[in-house]
Amino acid sequence: MNALYFLIDTVFGLYLMVVLLRFWLQLARADFYNPFSQFVIKATQPIIAPMRRVLPSMGSVDTASIVLAFLVVLIKFSILTAITPNGQFDPLVLGLFSLVSVLKEAGFLLFMVLILRALLSWFNQGHNPIVMVLDQLTEPFLRPIRRILPPMGGLDLSVMLVLIGMNFLNILLAQYIPFWTLV
Repeated sequence: MNALYFLIDTVFGLYLMVVLLRFWLQLARADFYNPFSQFVIKATQPIIAPMRRVLPSMGSVDTASIVLAFLVVLIKFSILTAITPNGQFDPLVLGLFSLVSVLKEAGFLLFMVLILRALLSWFNQGHNPIVMVLDQLTEPFLRPIRRILPPMGGLDLSVMLVLIGMNFLNILLAQYIPFWTLV
C-alpha cells in the first residue's frame, strides 16, 4: 500500500508542479520560446487547451491553469482517500485540503526555484536557457527588495530575505489554519 501511495503522490505532485510552472511562466511573462518553457507548455497543453474554451483568462491570470492545478490535487486526494482503508470521503474537507495543498505546493515551488537560482548563480558562466527562465520567474519577487536593500559588497541578500519571509509566512499560517501542516 505504501508503494502505491508513493507512486500516486509522486506522479500527481510532479504534474502539479508543471501546471503551476505553466501558470507562473504566463504570469511572469517569461520567454515561451525557451526550451524549458516549451517543455512545460507541451506537457500541459493537451488538458489546458480544451479548458480554455470554457474558462477564459482574466487579464494576465490563466484561470484554466489554476483550475487544473486544483483538479490535479483534488483527484490525487480522492484516489488516496479511496485506496486508504477506512478512508472518509468528505467533499468539503477534500476541497479545502486541495486548496491548501495547491498554495503550499506553489510556495514550495517558489522556494525551490529561489534556491536553484542562488546555487546556479555561483556556477553559471554563460547564457543558460534554464537560468534565464529562473531569472524571469524570480525577478518580480526580488526586485522590490533590491530597491530597498541594494547588493552589499557584491552580495545580493534579496534571495535570503525572500526565503526568510516565506518561512515566516508558512509558520504564521500553520498557527491559524489547523490543517496547514497536514497537507
